[in-house]
Amino acid sequence: MDFLTRPWPWYVAGPLIGLAVPLVYLYAGRKWGISSTFRDVCAATFPGDIEYFRYSWRNLGAWRLTMALGLIIGGFIAAATGPDEVAISAATRADLTALGLTDFSGVVPSEIFSWSALTTLPGLVLIVGGGFLVGFGTRYANGCTSGHAISGLSALRVTSLVAVIGFFVGGLLSTHVLLPLILGGGS
Repeated sequence: MDFLTRPWPWYVAGPLIGLAVPLVYLYAGRKWGISSTFRDVCAATFPGDIEYFRYSWRNLGAWRLTMALGLIIGGFIAAATGPDEVAISAATRADLTALGLTDFSGVVPSEIFSWSALTTLPGLVLIVGGGFLVGFGTRYANGCTSGHAISGLSALRVTSLVAVIGFFVGGLLSTHVLLPLILGGGS
């Protein structure tokens, strides 16, 4: 049972993720992505008067809601059986320490991702602002990273390639430019 408590190597996890795509297409005949699932959850629970959430989610989203439940259960299993500390390189740890992040005991730094962090300007910007930008970007790109990178690229969609390139460029800019500015370590 050692394989349940350690990260799987890339050459095992990567092909398993890759095999999930054809199985979803064969089983459900639908694209796979988290943003579509999140839309179904929102439409099912808080549709309100928003046009974007007014559709027949019962016909389209039952299998995605099941997938969302599986993701939640998988997250709990990972948290319960995973390591107490995420393995990151010494260089990354030094870079984060230089930005003022020192708590590496969990999956994410508590200096940024905690209830108390919401009372600070950097925490508010990173959590609320970042959440807004992820939601806006997902809607603007017509899909999320998993949908474009896994389903879209496997279907050889040029729009997904452009979106994935944009995700990577945005991630690099956020990591090397925005994060140091927000945390006060930028020069």
